[in-house]
Amino acid sequence: MTVSSTAPLGILVPLAQEAEALFALMKQDGATQTQRIGGRDYHSGHLFGRPCVLTLSRVGKVAAATAAAGLIHTYQVGAILNVGVAGGAARSVKVGDIVVADAMLQHDLDARPIFPRYEVPLTGISRFSANAAISNSLSGAIEAFLAEDLPQLSAEIRERFALAAPRLHRGLIISGDQFVNGHAAVSALRNDIPDAFAIEMESGAVAQICHDYGVPCAVLRTISDSADDNAHVDFPAFLATVASFYSHHILRRFLQRTDW
Repeated sequence: MTVSSTAPLGILVPLAQEAEALFALMKQDGATQTQRIGGRDYHSGHLFGRPCVLTLSRVGKVAAATAAAGLIHTYQVGAILNVGVAGGAARSVKVGDIVVADAMLQHDLDARPIFPRYEVPLTGISRFSANAAISNSLSGAIEAFLAEDLPQLSAEIRERFALAAPRLHRGLIISGDQFVNGHAAVSALRNDIPDAFAIEMESGAVAQICHDYGVPCAVLRTISDSADDNAHVDFPAFLATVASFYSHHILRRFLQRTDW
């Protein structure tokens, strides 16, 4: 799939705090228009000089699929970027790390014995690929963010959330309609899908919709917890002080690049 150079970028965000912060930035960049479709507000305008359409998808695979379809049908977006937080799946992934998806899988999809576990029925696909050009450009923006922007985050916040030398990871992100926050559940997923880096509730569905319509997609997730019994105790504060800072500066760098 190639990325259109003229169509807007669709930005899909599951949680209100991050969506509102990005919409505030969009309003600073010029005039915006808002259209309500399927119970969601779609905000069109520019973000860091690039034409974008931003929407709050809400949480879960069906909600994300609905939002993605709205971006495709109404706005003819050239690509969709799914931005948000996630739990760490791999033991090497720590709070404050960033995962860019190379592939997305729905870990709760199981139509056996008619179809193999995780396979989306009648597609022959269990792992949907992210767009390489967008993902590579995102990775470049993140590397610059980690080196140049992250040090601007106060020492107090970095200490509060134990942000010890955050890193970029590339690989598999898995999604399901369940909030995974127990040691037993995470251990089972690690055993079944050992190469997963992050767990969340939307991107697998977004990837499936984008595949069906031939629209490139990419996924950017900030790790907010370890997705086990050590799950983060102050999630709203993490969203407000860490995740929003990450998405602001990473998207600024990404949208100002010309290599996708």
